Parts: sequence; structure tokens; C-alpha cells
Amino acid sequence: MSKSKLFEEVDFGPIRLSNRIVMAPLTRSRATSDGVPKAMHVEYYRQRASAGLIISEATNISVEGRGYAWTPGIYSDEQVAAWKKVTDAVHAEGGRIFLQLWHVGRISHPDLQPNGAAPVSASAVKPSGKAFTEEGFKDHETPRALEEAELPRVTEDYVKATKNARAAGFDGVEVHSANGYLLDQFLRDGTNLRTDRYGGSIENRMRFPLEVLDAVIATWDKEHVGIRISPVTVMGGSSESDQQRLFNAYVEEIAKRQPIYLHVIEGQTGGDRGKDGFDYDALRQRFDGLYMGNNNYDLDLAVKQLDAGEVDLVCFGKPFISNPDLVARLQLGAPLNAWDQATFYGGDEKGLTDYPALTPEERARYAA
Repeated sequence: MSKSKLFEEVDFGPIRLSNRIVMAPLTRSRATSDGVPKAMHVEYYRQRASAGLIISEATNISVEGRGYAWTPGIYSDEQVAAWKKVTDAVHAEGGRIFLQLWHVGRISHPDLQPNGAAPVSASAVKPSGKAFTEEGFKDHETPRALEEAELPRVTEDYVKATKNARAAGFDGVEVHSANGYLLDQFLRDGTNLRTDRYGGSIENRMRFPLEVLDAVIATWDKEHVGIRISPVTVMGGSSESDQQRLFNAYVEEIAKRQPIYLHVIEGQTGGDRGKDGFDYDALRQRFDGLYMGNNNYDLDLAVKQLDAGEVDLVCFGKPFISNPDLVARLQLGAPLNAWDQATFYGGDEKGLTDYPALTPEERARYAA
């Protein structure tokens, strides 16, 4: 049985996590068309409550923020009530859960927007790839650039979502500022072509994401807010001419706000951890809070990075899909269930809640 600090308790603002293993936010596309979680979501998250922290699947802050069919929201009373059943179940098992606040920006489609409107973004730059709609995959379309006067409205959507997450019983929220979605679109010079005070210089491009972070922290407090970034992930053809300079500056500004953690996707999401030779230690040195590493971690890499002081918390993604008792399996050295990628998105309980946990007999055998 592993004695690594990965399995030790850790202070996490006003609460204490039972271990340093985090369940990464994982889109599963199984909510109703109105973005309401179902009974299967309650069981899915309850099964995985042994994680030190669960970060919910990305959750839309508004109808405008939607970019994928059947993803959950946190903007209606019905959604809040459904999420409350999830948080109650996780807490009953002794777990902790944050909600990830999501606005996809241009990574959407008129079919997913109110009244068939164009998606919004920092600028009218069409993304590559296709949108996942209820009718299937459709080519992305050119978004509409948000007017400067509209930005307070979008920020207020984050504020309302934060209040709703708190009402739903979440332990905190994560601001999704990664993966080519709205806040990331404002950051990068390939998607932000604005000429107002929200475009041009790095300082200007950081302005709106930092305004959102400030508003979310002001709505709850810094000990209940984390933020996610992905310095080198390219999604929908997003680009940045100087990734290191941008994200060094961004993390310096984030650090001034003192959120409880900085969640960093190291390398290309789901792919090469060493992409572009980005210096993640430069980010770590700029942030005094808890640093959460994510992307293709296994037990050996997690232990290595923790022992070296490179990370404080480790996110596991796909292994949590197929292993509801991942923490126990890692600690006992038990084999992991293989995941079925065909059931990642959409569908019913198959591939969501039907993966087996270790039996008591199996646990005893691996502990011996």
C-alpha cells in the first residue's frame, strides 16, 4: 500500500481535504436539454466522493454560455435544485466538490444559442472544427464580438452562477479560463483583435478575465474560488504569439487575488505534456497558493511531482470515469478498469455509473 503524500490530508482554505487527488472536470453531456442534472448525476458523483476534491463537469453560467448539447447549467432554479442533490450525496460520503463556471464563447453554434443568435466572443474570429448539437456535429460559425457595454452583463452572469453554486451546496467554484473558451479567447492575441481597452496589450487582454475573477471572489471569497488555465492548449484554432509572457503576467495578476488554487493543464489537453517547451515552474514560482497539476498524470508521475514540490494537488481525468474508487485502487496498487471512450459523451447510465468498484475481498487481498 502506497504511503505517498498523495494520500495525506491537506489544508484547503477553511476545509481539509482527505487526500491530494482531484477528480478533474469531465464533460459527459447527459443533462436534460434545459441543462438540468439527472438522478444518474447524483450517483455518478457520489460514487467518486473519495477524491480529495471533485471539480464538477463544466457548467454553463447562462444559455449564452452553452456550447455542447446536454451539458448542465447553474442559471435556473431547477438546475440549482438538481445540483443540490449531487452536493448532498457527495457530502454524505465525506467528499468535497467545487463547481466549474463555464462560458464557451465562440465554441458554440446558433442551434445552442437563445433565438438562434450567433455565439459571442472577444472578436469575430471563426473557430475551426465542429459544434456538438442535439442534431449532431455542425460547423462552427463566425461569432459576434461582445460590445464593451455588454461585458458587465456577462460578468453578472458569473456572479449569479456563483451565488447559485453556493445555494446548491457546492464547497466553492472554479473559474474556467482555459481550453479556448470565452475568458481564454480574451487572453490570446489570435482570438482577441479588439482595439478598445480590452484588446491590444497583454494588460488589456487580461482585463476582462481578471474582472470576472474579481467579481466571483467578491461574491463568495478567495478561499472558495479556484481558477483553471491551459497555457499551450489550442482549441478551435486559438493561438497566442507569446504564451510564456502572457501566462507569466496572467498568473502574477491572479496571485494578487489569492484564489485558493491555480489549476494548470500542463501541455496540450489530453496529449503531449511537453508541448512547446513551456516553463510551468515559472508559473509555480509566481503563485503562492495551492498549485494543481493536470494532464496525463498516473500514480508514478503524481508521486514524483509531489515529492519534488512541483505540485500540491493532482488532477486525474479519464481514470476517474472508469474507476469510481480510483483513490483506493491507486493506494492499494490495484489494477484500474479500462474506460470505454464510446460512452464518454451522451447516453444514459452505461459508461457513467456502471463501472465496478473493488469488492471488500479484493481490497483485503491487495492490502495484504
